[in-house]
Amino acid sequence: MNDDQCETRYKIVRLLARLHARADAAYDNAYHHKLRGRIWQALQNTEYEQYHNENRPTGFSFSNPFPPRDMEEGDERTLLVAAPQEQLLAEVAENLIDDRELNIGQMPFHVDELTSLSPDVGEPGTSGTLETGTGLLVRIPPWRAEEYGIEKEGDQAIYWRPKHSMEPLRTQLENNLDKKHRLFCPDHLPGPSDKSYPLFDDYELIKTFAIPVTVSQGEELTYVLSKWRFGYTVRDDDHRRHLNLALDAGLGERNALGLGFMNISDHDG
Repeated sequence: MNDDQCETRYKIVRLLARLHARADAAYDNAYHHKLRGRIWQALQNTEYEQYHNENRPTGFSFSNPFPPRDMEEGDERTLLVAAPQEQLLAEVAENLIDDRELNIGQMPFHVDELTSLSPDVGEPGTSGTLETGTGLLVRIPPWRAEEYGIEKEGDQAIYWRPKHSMEPLRTQLENNLDKKHRLFCPDHLPGPSDKSYPLFDDYELIKTFAIPVTVSQGEELTYVLSKWRFGYTVRDDDHRRHLNLALDAGLGERNALGLGFMNISDHDG
């Protein structure tokens, strides 16, 4: 796939939007599909619109509007949108500049300022931590349940829980990132599963929780999610690319619903 988008860190891979509430509003924890809808609205009539109905990672992820608490008119909030494709973010930014109303369900915002960011996990040798900004969704396919010693739950995918051990979580995260690497990085570059070292050195589970998420019009599912701190030391340029892809496209599934959004919480670079 793609050009050198995955090979450089001189590109814009993240938008930071400064918002203010246009009216008093209760914070809506079920913001996911509403915010996704606003981003897809921004991508209408662009080359990225075709991704909407495709069964593949879309190439963007986003934070929650934070801090997550009830608002009075004029209160400030921040929103982050990330993508490995710089042009996709440019389309979103242009739309938010042209139409500064950002209504997320019953939370009415105005976009005051947009800033472009280029976070980077660091050069080889750098140590740091990636932290989930939003819940991580990892599902284990039923046909792999026996391999992991997990009791099948019919033909449904199994939500990862701590009782399932780390192996299925590590494998599913790597497989999912492989898929994103094939979509958004040049074909000649090795993906995460082509390398002998693990993606992360440390896996610190913060919490698991279940939330109802509207995934499409009239369809609500209860997802079992988890929050993590992942420690890393950048092994080489390939590893740097893989970690930065996780930062740009999100980890795990359903990133276009705002799940698996990642932040660098610290590094020594």
